[in-house]
Amino acid sequence: MKTIKGPALFLAQFVGDDAPFNSLDAICGWAAGLGYKGVQIPTWDRRLIDLERAASSQDYCDEITGTVAAHGMEVTELSTHLQGQLVAAHPVYDELLDGFAPPELHGKPAARQAWACEQVRLAARASRRMGLSAMPTFSGALAWPFLYPFPQRPPGLIESAFDELAARWRPLLDACEESGVDACFELHPGEDLHDGVSYEMFLDRVDNHTRANLLYDPSHFVLQQLDYLEHLEIYRDRIRAFHVKDAEFVPSGRQGVYGGYQSWVDRAGRFRSLGDGQVDFGRIFSQMAAHDFDGWAVLEWECALKHPEDGAREGAEFIARHIIRVTDHAFDDFAGAGTDEGANRRILGLEGTT
Repeated sequence: MKTIKGPALFLAQFVGDDAPFNSLDAICGWAAGLGYKGVQIPTWDRRLIDLERAASSQDYCDEITGTVAAHGMEVTELSTHLQGQLVAAHPVYDELLDGFAPPELHGKPAARQAWACEQVRLAARASRRMGLSAMPTFSGALAWPFLYPFPQRPPGLIESAFDELAARWRPLLDACEESGVDACFELHPGEDLHDGVSYEMFLDRVDNHTRANLLYDPSHFVLQQLDYLEHLEIYRDRIRAFHVKDAEFVPSGRQGVYGGYQSWVDRAGRFRSLGDGQVDFGRIFSQMAAHDFDGWAVLEWECALKHPEDGAREGAEFIARHIIRVTDHAFDDFAGAGTDEGANRRILGLEGTT
């Protein structure tokens, strides 16, 4: 068995224009002071990383990892969540998603998509230069507006959407293969890959590509009312990254999974700081230890109630408490009799038989 690494922190929710959150060096100093041992870097934020430079310059990548190492930490992964979202975007979301791309691409969905695909390729190359093996991302969505089958969907609509999604991602998965990096799709509402069934539909279309893997985040499954522990068992061989995020689902006579268009504070399902929600992390960390998951336990903080700095401080402590240092011997080894095959046959009553 292998011990999960951590705690680590996804920096996307914390980076900002004020110190200590406005540079990689400063934010790493802050995170290390809370007890974090790793950081997951959002590649779309140039305050933290210049992705184009990282893809082409080993010296620059060494500078990035050196900055993080100076604080006693490691880079865990390079995230391409926002760029992945733009690989496939239904036109209804064009204006909303323009903010994920540079200003010169706003209102230009075809150019924006081409940019996003190149960004994924660059992140795979930068990951290789940094010695990383996993790249968290989103799939994007062409079919999401048609999630609920009313009005009735025309035959073949979903199939066509997934055919196109696979066609767009196949060359990117091949690029990940060239760099030795797993694309780890976070199954997330708003993405065409949002649960196990949709992931399998995609996997079939990319011929079970070895680089089409998963980031496990149980919070999204609480909000969908999906069995997140069984999911962990089903896809254990495909899970290559881990976001530790809590959530709660408290339905009422007025709202349920769909949330009634309410804000995050007022939804039946909402994300919470670690320990404040309903996710059974004791079971999750136990299962992941039994599965030999040796990646990073990365806090993704999202909570509509608690201050982020409190969530980050408590999250480091929470993850550290839950990481299981796996044993290198069986608990009952002291009672071992050191038997051999002959003894085993006698115990089974097979001595003298053929």
